[in-house]
Amino acid sequence: MSTQSSGTGSANRPKASLSEELKAFKDPALAQGLVESIAAFAPDEETTLMEVCGTHTVAIARNGIRDLMPKTLRLSSGPGCPVCVTSNHDIDEVIALARIPNIIITTFGDMTRVPGSTSSLLAEQANGADVRIVYSPLDAIRIAEENPEREVVFVGVGFETTTPLIARAIMRAKAAGIANFSVYAAHKNMPGALEAIVNDPELKLDALILPGHVSTIIGTAPYEFLAERYGIPGVVTGFEPNDVLQGIAMIARQLHEGRAEIEIAYARGVQPEGNPVALAAIDEVFETCPAIWRGIGRIEGSGYRIREEYADFDAMRRFCPEVEEVREHAGCKCGDVLRGIMRPNECPLFRTVCTPENPIGPCMVSSEGSCAAYYRYY
Repeated sequence: MSTQSSGTGSANRPKASLSEELKAFKDPALAQGLVESIAAFAPDEETTLMEVCGTHTVAIARNGIRDLMPKTLRLSSGPGCPVCVTSNHDIDEVIALARIPNIIITTFGDMTRVPGSTSSLLAEQANGADVRIVYSPLDAIRIAEENPEREVVFVGVGFETTTPLIARAIMRAKAAGIANFSVYAAHKNMPGALEAIVNDPELKLDALILPGHVSTIIGTAPYEFLAERYGIPGVVTGFEPNDVLQGIAMIARQLHEGRAEIEIAYARGVQPEGNPVALAAIDEVFETCPAIWRGIGRIEGSGYRIREEYADFDAMRRFCPEVEEVREHAGCKCGDVLRGIMRPNECPLFRTVCTPENPIGPCMVSSEGSCAAYYRYY
């Protein structure tokens, strides 16, 4: 059962006190109305809402939203950080690629510090590997064009938000005949993980704050099974503090009325059908496959692999590196944090051994990780 604290229950405090707490919000009057609405529909029994987006995790922590909730409403963080859910197995494979002479590894910044079984990309860089931080897969293509005698591998990690960009980069490289560019594909899709989460016997989950970024791509249809099969309501919301409060207010109303539906509180960014162009790009280059999620394990159909038509751009198929045996870090509870059954500050390593300067697990590495958010804001 989730033990994520909902704070001190500011929604039950006098209005003057609540007004003081909301002064930092862009629209304090709207925020106060939303908090009061949440309080009005608050359940009598303990109820757990989980967000599954790293940006929501940070927004909730940074703006003290847990402390604004009624005492019966718990906010729990789930597997919403793509760096965090990347397994040691995947990281070890990337490290194995980095150890191959003549390969340039290109990646987003967070991935360099994530520890694998015995090393990290940052440690490999210190040992002589060519590891470069980029801001787009197109940067990796440019590096490949500038270094025709080298092999350039882009580390593709992320949910449906980043997958279309990487698909388009592969399509561009193929069209341009760039033969020294390839991708390590560790992309994941969110719906499969959500089904695993709602079936977790250790977690009592009553509703979901659904991810805004992912939903701009996939729309809402992939979430309908949550309401139809499991009776769990969900609301897609944005990232401003009032966006998050609006999403929670809509969930509270659904629970109060005994409904279970998938609703949108982020209409300026999300349409029910999603983004057909982005979805077509994913389907052109990738097919679904099983994937290993940190803390959850293997989930069928929750990953993306490069299709046979684009096999020349699949780094693992091209280079077949020898990968070391996977080892998990003793004492690290990142997996339990990602499942929502443990608060970051309940991990025995939190703030003692594991800090942003010395991360033991990826939840402390990524800026969207639950442990990093707790370290900074609580």
